[in-house]
Amino acid sequence: MCSTDNKVWQSLEKLMRHVEAEEFKGYDPYDALNSRILRVLSFRNKWLRIAFTQGLKKFPLNLRPLLLIEKGYNPKGLGLFLTSYLKLYSLYRTEEHLQKINYIISLLEEFKRNGYSGHCWGYNYDWQSETRLIPKGTPTIVNTTFIAHAFLDAYELCGKERFLKIARSSCDFILRDLHIARSGDSLCFSYSPIDKSRIHNANILGAGLLARLYSITREDELLEYAQKAVMYLIDNQRKDGSWYYGESGCGAGFVSYIDSYHTGFVLEGLLNYITYAENKTHFESIKKGLEFFENHFFLEDGTPKYFHDRVYPIDIHCPAQAIVVLVRLKEVKDTTRLLEKVVCWMVDHMQDESGYFYYRKGRLFYNKIPYIRWCQAWAFHALTTYVHYLHNTFHRG
Repeated sequence: MCSTDNKVWQSLEKLMRHVEAEEFKGYDPYDALNSRILRVLSFRNKWLRIAFTQGLKKFPLNLRPLLLIEKGYNPKGLGLFLTSYLKLYSLYRTEEHLQKINYIISLLEEFKRNGYSGHCWGYNYDWQSETRLIPKGTPTIVNTTFIAHAFLDAYELCGKERFLKIARSSCDFILRDLHIARSGDSLCFSYSPIDKSRIHNANILGAGLLARLYSITREDELLEYAQKAVMYLIDNQRKDGSWYYGESGCGAGFVSYIDSYHTGFVLEGLLNYITYAENKTHFESIKKGLEFFENHFFLEDGTPKYFHDRVYPIDIHCPAQAIVVLVRLKEVKDTTRLLEKVVCWMVDHMQDESGYFYYRKGRLFYNKIPYIRWCQAWAFHALTTYVHYLHNTFHRG
């Protein structure tokens, strides 16, 4: 158990040294199809593509160098790094942090996708779902939302209108390029422009971004779409306060499961809407969702579960997103005790001595591959969120 906030600082510093030495590049759990070897051996068969991707993701040894997979920049990971360095810069105003911010912004502007209504971003690899092949770079609402929030953070901290314009244009991507499923007075944005899935965390993350832009620009259209997307989420909340990952029968494969970090995304997106739309109509829904989150995704010592009904595998995404959620939802409920347990558990059990964070802990062994987006970017985001919270709490006191 980590007993001091000093240990969290040391953890963050070690992780920072690692990601900076890697220059923000690395492997990803889902990058199998970046291998020319595996692309040839798949014979354009979707089931072989899925088998290669899932097999490489679950294998505890890193075979990527042998398969000629190169380390790369992942736009979503870069967005998380940008948000994290902005938090550090807001506290310390160092030239070193500012240089990293400007460098990451230049990369994100380089990797934005052209040919759409606004700024948008995808992944740096092809990935095969049960229904279709999603080509490298295909923009998604999740990637775009996280990155647009990072640009809004930069705008609020640095005051540059260019950053606001980039984030605002991302709303045009959501409103003009995604498919929209309508149900009465509610709606659901698709995950990408090439599918018609109805995924709850993706939909509400988009709504939260629209609400945040509305709080700045006061455009009624942004608020109207955000409200309708929130209604879709509320209509599909289960009696126990949870949400399935998505709605079945919409071409997204198996979606009837409940997991930790996607539930965290839902809670964070809903809080963004409530905060920025200044609308507490759905406050009871977020309280009920938070109660389910706290009661079903953690053991007594703070061990984070992946699924609500079993412990393993324990994935770095789960404690990382939990830290962010438990910090942000302190205005809904005092989460201090659980928050401290989860932070300590993550640092004690998932970080290597060299600084990077592991991918997963199984019942019998660890998968210690240091994925850049999935592990390092999320751990960095979590630790900087916690440090920022500690700093603000200390100064308020």
